[in-house]
Amino acid sequence: MKLLTAAIPCYNSAAYMRKAIESILVGGEDVEIIIVNDGSKDETAEIASEYEKRYPTIVKAVNQENGGHGSAVNTGLKNATGMYYKVVDSDDWLDEEALLNVLKVLKEMVTEGQYVDMFIANYVYEKVHENKQKVINYTSALPQHKVFTWDEVGQFQQGKFMLMHSVIYRTELLRECKLELPKHTFYVDNIFVYQPLRYVKTMYYMNVDLYRYFIGRDDQSITEANMIKRIDQQLRVNKIMIDSADVMSIESEKLQRYMIKYLGIIMTVSSVYLIKEGSEESLQKRDDLWKYLEDKDSELSKKVSAGVLGTTMKFKSKAGHSIVKMGYSISKKIFKFG
Repeated sequence: MKLLTAAIPCYNSAAYMRKAIESILVGGEDVEIIIVNDGSKDETAEIASEYEKRYPTIVKAVNQENGGHGSAVNTGLKNATGMYYKVVDSDDWLDEEALLNVLKVLKEMVTEGQYVDMFIANYVYEKVHENKQKVINYTSALPQHKVFTWDEVGQFQQGKFMLMHSVIYRTELLRECKLELPKHTFYVDNIFVYQPLRYVKTMYYMNVDLYRYFIGRDDQSITEANMIKRIDQQLRVNKIMIDSADVMSIESEKLQRYMIKYLGIIMTVSSVYLIKEGSEESLQKRDDLWKYLEDKDSELSKKVSAGVLGTTMKFKSKAGHSIVKMGYSISKKIFKFG
């Protein structure tokens, strides 16, 4: 069995996917790389096949009809044989030295019979065209160099929540929680991180800058224009997150608090873009979203409303615009567009 499966969802990724693949190959036989060609119309399939032929014991190429990023993540998970599962987007890459250090620690823990549910490492926003980098670490919130539980977790700073880039899940845990992301939907990475959390009992944090998150292409899903254009997909993700966990029944107070804050951030992001779009239809969608949460769990709705910008996201008057700008600022810090 492989130690780590790295799934690379690819759609028309021929121009940049090699960097992602090469950065993971350094892991040698400890890693399995599953390249999922999601119905690409360029040379993605040929490149994937080329790597599979060159590295038959490491690389697996899987072709499927276009189903979107979530569908490709699902396919990677179905085909994974590694003990741990990591998603690497085709325009991103892993730091090779950091990957080797992560694999070393994972191997040591497995040898000792310690199979943590979630492994966390830092990620780096790479604004390549501006030659700027921003490291997101968790040193203020998470213990280092030890296996720990939610009881030992501290406060996460604003804009430093765990994203898909920072987490490596135990593969069987993802299967046990029946994770299946929706097809043809952007922003599903929030479901990927959020839904399995209530199944996570043990964690390990390593303060290394593993994941390099490329920022700068105009067609990226996290640009403001695309967030507004695809707001219905953001809302779909938001509602799936609401439905995916009975948050108020979670025994761990710290995990419950974290999931409330995480959901609050996503509710804020959804509300901000609906308000910025500004039409009566969008404002109605905002109201419907908050009602959806309230109907699902009134206690959870109160907790979410009390945090972040909560109730202010429901303002209907123009006087609330400054509050919306604050919410927009938070969104920019989370998604690093602009």
